[in-house]
Amino acid sequence: MSLRCGIVGLPNVGKSTLFNALSDAGADAANFPFCTIDPNIGVVPVPDERLDTLYDIVGSEEKIPTSVEFVDIAGLVKGASEGKGKGNAFLSHIREVDLIVHVVRCFDDENVVHVEGDVNPKRDVHIIEDELILKDLETVEKRYEKLKKEAKSGEKETLQKLEVVERLKEHLELGNAARAFDVDEEERKAYRELFLLSDKPVLYACNVSEEDLDDGNEWVDEVKEIASRFDDEVVTFCAKIEEEIAELNQEERQMFLEELGVESAGLERLVRAAYKELGLITYFTTGPKETRAWTVRKGAKAPEAAGVIHSDFERGFIRAETVSYETYKELGSEKAVKNAGEMRQEGKDYIVQDGDVMLFRFNV
Repeated sequence: MSLRCGIVGLPNVGKSTLFNALSDAGADAANFPFCTIDPNIGVVPVPDERLDTLYDIVGSEEKIPTSVEFVDIAGLVKGASEGKGKGNAFLSHIREVDLIVHVVRCFDDENVVHVEGDVNPKRDVHIIEDELILKDLETVEKRYEKLKKEAKSGEKETLQKLEVVERLKEHLELGNAARAFDVDEEERKAYRELFLLSDKPVLYACNVSEEDLDDGNEWVDEVKEIASRFDDEVVTFCAKIEEEIAELNQEERQMFLEELGVESAGLERLVRAAYKELGLITYFTTGPKETRAWTVRKGAKAPEAAGVIHSDFERGFIRAETVSYETYKELGSEKAVKNAGEMRQEGKDYIVQDGDVMLFRFNV
């Protein structure tokens, strides 16, 4: 499955620097090329030490990481919902992403102009949020008017949809995000196909100075307070440092990070946080030809995981030969796993666990 993240934020907060660093990192990491789909879309490999270890143990010809697609959505300013700063075009790009990566400026530098005059993360976050909510309100109002006409027929299902959409419209009019709207799954069907902007999960990326990279600062604390409303993830990074890291090879990168006193680059933490925010996990397949990482949603059953590889695998699913990554690593080979009786035969109801190493048996 493909994961698409939209990078948003006000001008001069570090969005493009982050995107460019991601592109450079993608070209170097795991020998997996950064693919430019168009000028503002890039595919970046997900760093995973488990994949590296399995590849080394098995001695596969090829190593294929799972990936994340990043979209650099520029031009969001106050008034974007009314079309300012090409806002309508950029807001439509957000509608197509799974996760919003909201870059927030949490550093002070007189040489970098702030579009609002000063550094104020709380205000900046609300500017972007308000624009998303206003655009959603416009979308919901159109749906509301359409349903009002259709409801004249007296059809029960249409009347129920109208009631939900009317409540949602009132909710948005109060300045509340769609994801704070309290409905059950059945009621959500009334507006799910609208793909509302403020209904999407958010990952906050705080761009800090090098001095604040380790412990953050009061501006980062402000963002964390905002994020706590929906249990959103918050990652700190220094755009200037990420640019430097992206130009280094793997060995130089590790030495640089050790000098800074951090375990991993901000970009790696960003990708991992994106996975966590969306409730995604990774399973692996491995053999002489390739060792590969695959992405599924947490809670996915074995046939669904098989379907990520090919629809025939899901349609003709028989069983999944499964072992945990930790057990595979400890025993050192598939043969040793089988000899130790650790290779499990899992059926259709098995819920895939993060780090499972799987071989699917199917018949079509």
